Amino acid sequence: HKMEFPFIVLATQNPIEQEGTYRLPEAQLDRFLFKIEVGYPALQEEVDILTRHQHKSQDDLLSDVQHVLSPDAIRYYRQIVQQVSIEPKLIEFIAAIVHETRNNPSLFLGASPRASLALLKASKATAALRGRDFVIPEDIVDMAPHVLRHRIILTPEKEMEGLTADAQIELIIKSVEVPR
Repeated sequence: HKMEFPFIVLATQNPIEQEGTYRLPEAQLDRFLFKIEVGYPALQEEVDILTRHQHKSQDDLLSDVQHVLSPDAIRYYRQIVQQVSIEPKLIEFIAAIVHETRNNPSLFLGASPRASLALLKASKATAALRGRDFVIPEDIVDMAPHVLRHRIILTPEKEMEGLTADAQIELIIKSVEVPR
């Protein structure tokens, strides 16, 4: 069944250690563009949340939600992102980063070609948000953790040593020559 444009899914994920939570299969995780880690709110932020919610029903809270972009605006911004250029050497940089996840002894599972595509799209969107019509290496490096952290699996030994996906991604990026 075809969904109406735009069809966008946002999901939350509880820590896997919590009872009643199960790890999504890699094939499903790979379909999410980003994994953004959001920690607990600061004390005052939590007080503000409680204050907003104390006398409102779920329906009241939902009615407070405001549209930020129309479907036409989303189409427009997608076209802008598509027009952002990227030099062949930066495409090779993206491919090299993702390829290195597949050959890394610290990883049980590396990222798929879908990760390369996601990193390309995210880098182009980042460039556009930063007011440029071209990608620079910093865009790729900045987006790599968000795009890759849920697509790689550390070896059990590395997990026991305390290595994190983000730390491994940083090591991989440092091991790949940045184009100039």
